[in-house]
Amino acid sequence: MSNIDGDSVKQLATILTETGLTEIEYDTGTLRIKVVRAGVAAPVYAAAPVAAFGAPAPAAASDIAANPGCLKSPMVGLVYMAPEPGAAPFIKVGDQVAEGQTVLIIEAMKTFNQVKAHKGGKVVQIMVAEKNPVEYGEPLMLIE
Repeated sequence: MSNIDGDSVKQLATILTETGLTEIEYDTGTLRIKVVRAGVAAPVYAAAPVAAFGAPAPAAASDIAANPGCLKSPMVGLVYMAPEPGAAPFIKVGDQVAEGQTVLIIEAMKTFNQVKAHKGGKVVQIMVAEKNPVEYGEPLMLIE
């Protein structure tokens, strides 16, 4: 291994701190230094379940996710339950939906993506709320 210049490493670490970067690399051809700073963990948001009045208590998330009627989020983003602000929601608990019917919208990177029902049936539970963040694979609703 080549002689490592401690001052260069300190300078790179200072640049990381001052600029907010998480990684920086310096290469002179004979010496290559890479400094990586561990990032701060992003906060994890969990959407509060939305249940209809008088609906049975929601099942455990793992039970719901394993259910073939569970519609899961195809992407990370923000949920919109209606086609535009002030409009009626696409669906509500108790509605019948057809396979391929738009049931909500997920905004990802300023793009609004329609999420369609993966099967026809009755919406028995909606696990997301308007403008709440969702993760990829997170259960959105249960259709039976």
